[in-house]
Amino acid sequence: MGKQLILSLAMSLDGFIADNEGGYDWIHGDGQHHLDTAMRWDYDAFLQGIDTVIMGRTCYDQKMHLDFAGKQVLVATSHPPLKAEDVRFITEDLCGTVRTEKAKQGKHIFLFGGGKVAAPLIEADLVDRYIIGIIPVLLGHGKPLFYPRPTSAPLTLDRYMVEEGVVVLDYLRHPVTQAE
Repeated sequence: MGKQLILSLAMSLDGFIADNEGGYDWIHGDGQHHLDTAMRWDYDAFLQGIDTVIMGRTCYDQKMHLDFAGKQVLVATSHPPLKAEDVRFITEDLCGTVRTEKAKQGKHIFLFGGGKVAAPLIEADLVDRYIIGIIPVLLGHGKPLFYPRPTSAPLTLDRYMVEEGVVVLDYLRHPVTQAE
């Protein structure tokens, strides 16, 4: 299998990836271990398989790009800042840019966030893997992970992990066959 685009985010049980102010201090487990699985999500190991990170302007403004030293960071935005800090700004044709990146040799691409950046990539069927951590909290409002889309996207569960009430679901995009 070639280079994959992997969406990996945490969301509240009601589907939000950040509160209304962009905060994410609610992303933690419930402290309970009785349902933990033997397999655990290993973020550091995941990052070792990544050489490119895609994020939106809000994540960039929150300085989240600094967490990815040594990796190519692409920031999708319609309004790039005048001065960039070791990142590449994508102002047009995000899907085309991702297709080009996927065709290159190397490690996988991490679709870090957020929902507005993910929407056109999901719609174009470019996301190969969805790793979603469901946090045991209902926020009631905030920034949604998924925006409405006109078509469905069949997925296949590859693995799941539970730790401290956080359920991590790892789905692969269901390949489209000629019969479908």
